[in-house]
Amino acid sequence: MRRREFLTMAGAAAVTSFSIPRATAQVANWPERPVRCIIPYAPGGGSDLIGRPWAEALSQTFGQQFVVENRGGAGGMIGTEAVAKAPPDGYTLLATPGATLTVLPHLRKAPYDATKFVPCGRTGDFVTGFSINAQVGPKTFAEMLDYAKKNPGKLSYGSAGLATATHLRLEMLKFKAGIDILHVPYRGSADALNDLLPNNVQMMNEINNIPHVKAGKLHLLNINDTQRHWDFPDIPTLTELGYPDSDVPIWYSIQGPPGMPQEIAEKLNAAMVKLAQTDDMKSKLRAVSASLPVQSTKQIAEFFAADSQRNADLIKAAKVKLE
Repeated sequence: MRRREFLTMAGAAAVTSFSIPRATAQVANWPERPVRCIIPYAPGGGSDLIGRPWAEALSQTFGQQFVVENRGGAGGMIGTEAVAKAPPDGYTLLATPGATLTVLPHLRKAPYDATKFVPCGRTGDFVTGFSINAQVGPKTFAEMLDYAKKNPGKLSYGSAGLATATHLRLEMLKFKAGIDILHVPYRGSADALNDLLPNNVQMMNEINNIPHVKAGKLHLLNINDTQRHWDFPDIPTLTELGYPDSDVPIWYSIQGPPGMPQEIAEKLNAAMVKLAQTDDMKSKLRAVSASLPVQSTKQIAEFFAADSQRNADLIKAAKVKLE
């Protein structure tokens, strides 16, 4: 072997042997600088309500800032794509509702492979239901159905965007109950709420409705969950109303970009599991009407797969299509 070839090979081996422990150290010491948490929706909506308390808690836990960045549009695709293309070093994370990964890819070609994201932790499940502006008239679920059947197309429904879980909730209601309600997509639930309160749209199924239900501006018609809401014990669930298997869960999680080391995901998950069991985090999430399932990264992956298949089946059965 010639001397130049030998030196080249020796140099490459040295670089490789040096880079492996260095990469291991980078993972072990993560995070060594601020972490960007991209929320793929506009500020002020449900994603913010559940994402920001986690960013604050993780900042305190790790001693580095977890900085929230809202990047809305295209039903969550724009922000999700940004994370998919980010360096997989753990310094860009996706704080997202499940819909961007388990609903949208079944409705249109997404600019990312949803199955390649690295699950880190569940951040909560929103417990909410259909609400209607008090000016419309109906106060109960049955009264709303009767009104919708007598006035096809007169009711309009605002959602956080096309292909979001709340959009599918409307489509499933229309499919199951045989009613005609107009869907109006927005860039986020905060924008939809701004039109709901003056009755420009009449209905929503978003978490930021709850304070306005308590204020009497909206009527809560049902609960989209397996159990009744702790603040509204008199409001029945969809199952109790005769519509079992009609829900689309609104669940949230933190995901890493494709290729992010599993060690970082496990480190983050361990911290989130501990935080989820604190009274402070439980109180903050319950204040925004969210329950908090505690899951390992493996359990999240299994839940992800089941939710994705369930949504695919529902979309096919309800013949849901994007406009």
